Amino acid sequence: MRETTPSVRPRHAAGASSRGDGLFRGVILALALAIVVVFVLALYQLVAGSLPSIERYGFAFLFRTTWNNVTSEFGALPFIIGTLVTSFAALLIAVPLAIASAVFVTEYAPRWLAEPVGYLVELLAAIPSVIYGLWALFVLKPLVVQLGTWIFYQPWIVQNPSLKWLVPSNLAGLGLLTAILILAIMVIPYTASVARDVIRLVPQDQREAMYALGATKWEVIRSAILPFARAGIFGGVILSLGRALGETLAVTMVIGNDPKIVSGLFNPTATMSSIIASEFNEAVNNLQRSSLIEIGLLLFVISVIVNYVARLVIARITVGGTS
Repeated sequence: MRETTPSVRPRHAAGASSRGDGLFRGVILALALAIVVVFVLALYQLVAGSLPSIERYGFAFLFRTTWNNVTSEFGALPFIIGTLVTSFAALLIAVPLAIASAVFVTEYAPRWLAEPVGYLVELLAAIPSVIYGLWALFVLKPLVVQLGTWIFYQPWIVQNPSLKWLVPSNLAGLGLLTAILILAIMVIPYTASVARDVIRLVPQDQREAMYALGATKWEVIRSAILPFARAGIFGGVILSLGRALGETLAVTMVIGNDPKIVSGLFNPTATMSSIIASEFNEAVNNLQRSSLIEIGLLLFVISVIVNYVARLVIARITVGGTS
């Protein structure tokens, strides 16, 4: 019987492959390090720009409620509260709608309807923020005014002196509620798209096993699909939260930008990003500009913390399984 000898790759080919691997590894390493460098440089610039404010107020800057350009007294608490309230309230509205749309597209809708609906939901993410802001001014704002008028200007409220404090001082439609609603609309496609993709990854055998046991459609979704996809869905929620925390232009156009702690759904307030956008170019002195940069630093830190905690939660959910 004729013996076969293993083929030996030419030495020059092996050397070329080794050089190619080394070049590819170097490029990937350089790109990865570039991300780290950008992160460090951004953090350095924010800290350097914040030094006058940090030296003036220290840690108390986080809890100060005064923002007065005339007296040069600044504090970040109203904007921290405004950012957290608008972001999490928007998620409370957007997440159920996003998950419901994902379940409908993947489990209920026929193919001829599922594809257009999925495309339209994803299209929401491509609309510029300024378009959302204009739409909110022309559509949402009048609706919020009508809602506030219907709620607060009932005779039994207006004619009762003990309840007059409930009526907003200026029901102009620019305030917390309008900002929450436009944020909710803006973040829906992020959670919906991720949820739809991870639901489609659920093995068909898992669905069929539940049906074989006599489960209904709802029981299959509740017991087989959503537990399997929960880590991915939570990742989409965090993606939406990141978008809500940093959204600037649309929120700036409709929130009223009043540097006070929010006192009601229909009252104006401000977020960390909106106060930076509305005042940075008109900052009258170095301390005000430094305070705005420190607010940007706080927003940066909050975003990093939220994403890190989200990674820990996702890892725990994934390791914990679906039980």
